Amino acid sequence: MSRRSVVLGVGSALPQRRISNEELAKTVETTDAWIVERTGIRSRYVAGEGETTASLATDAARRALEQAGVDAADIDLIVLATATPDQTFPSSATKVQAALGIDDCIAFDVHAVCTGFLYALSVADSMLRSGNAAKALVIGAETFSRILDWEDRATCVLFGDGAGALVLGAEETEGGILATRLHADGRHNDLLFVDGGPSTTGTVGKLRMKGREVFRHAVVNLAGVMGEVLEAAGLTTADVDWVVPHQANARILDATARKLGLAAEKIVVTVDEHANTSAASVPLALDTAVRDGRIKRGDVVVLEAMGGGFTWGAAVLRY
Repeated sequence: MSRRSVVLGVGSALPQRRISNEELAKTVETTDAWIVERTGIRSRYVAGEGETTASLATDAARRALEQAGVDAADIDLIVLATATPDQTFPSSATKVQAALGIDDCIAFDVHAVCTGFLYALSVADSMLRSGNAAKALVIGAETFSRILDWEDRATCVLFGDGAGALVLGAEETEGGILATRLHADGRHNDLLFVDGGPSTTGTVGKLRMKGREVFRHAVVNLAGVMGEVLEAAGLTTADVDWVVPHQANARILDATARKLGLAAEKIVVTVDEHANTSAASVPLALDTAVRDGRIKRGDVVVLEAMGGGFTWGAAVLRY
């Protein structure tokens, strides 16, 4: 056995307001049928007044801590993945830290857009394995509704807000996180980006995307990194009980599963209810599948995502 990061608890949080496709069609030139056919999305949650990335992250963290039976004071590392922080600085992770009443711990944000949670998980795993921390909160949280162009029906229908969190603990075990693999290729910046920033325009900007090109890269990259991470763990697709992918588009999930030869019933799908919540989508979907009883202790689970940058990555764990 070796020192590994074990998932002790999971949690998630959604804004109060749910917006169906039918409601969205009252303000945007679209229809429920158009959205469902192209994306599989039927609804999304949108943050209201007083709901922020940090507040959603804090709620998800509290639920994960409760399920884990871990006191917030025992957390010595918080890694929060987000592309929509509450402020340019300080990090939203430090806002979560303060909200949880933790006086002192390592706390910082990771920015890798939709792959952010996988990046955060890999960083936390490395720190737990090395002994720099014993218990960690790994969170993905977003309020993408605040960087959407609500007049662009090609993008505004795709995204929602939310948060998901894991409590990790370092243990001597044969389970836990078995392998992680991460990638980035900045040459594709113009396919998925936000047209603003402190150093360029001095504004937040709005999300812009060339959907067809992103789709093509996503299927190839996600299938590739899943094979890579399974090989690193000494496993094959036959060993996998569940895949929890980034919830971007139901067509991407279907195409990736076919490319890998995975049965559709092994794929956790929540994009229909939550839309694309960027860095929050993987932990949000994981929490959903754990709490409804699909994912059980001992199951081999693959987490995977791809986002702007491009960034992409995967992790395999024995839950």
